[in-house]
Amino acid sequence: MRDESTRQAAQEYLATRLTEEQQRHEDEQNRATAIARSIVVWRRLRDSLLGQCREWNTIVGEEALTCSETPLGDLRVRCASPPRQMTVTFDSRRLLVTVKNAGRLENEKDVLLRIEGYRTGPALDAPRDAHLVRNNEAVNLDMLLLGELRVLTGMKRQRDA
Repeated sequence: MRDESTRQAAQEYLATRLTEEQQRHEDEQNRATAIARSIVVWRRLRDSLLGQCREWNTIVGEEALTCSETPLGDLRVRCASPPRQMTVTFDSRRLLVTVKNAGRLENEKDVLLRIEGYRTGPALDAPRDAHLVRNNEAVNLDMLLLGELRVLTGMKRQRDA
């Protein structure tokens, strides 16, 4: 009886140690992927924001939103009426994207998005990619940006049903 319980305890210990090592390896791989693919994620965000601004202006029929990239690489979206500005910045060291929107209420905080790597499939050798994460959940980029543009222009974040 004693030998069996000792064997089970040793197996549990070994399984726990292997799981911790696998998790540590997974975290290292995800971090390396996030660093390597961060510029791709930023470009995806930039292209999506600029595309939504162009589409918005085409539908409205005037330059309601002016989108530009600063010399530092940040994105600025200016709204003609009401006169407000939204700034999107990328911190490559911290893998952080910050959205500051002047249309937001004073008590609402800036939107902070992290760039995280992830495995695209269940296999241990599956390819990896990176995406934006907020509150430990993957971000639907188009919906987030549309909500921010709505707030910037003085509308509610979501359409009334």
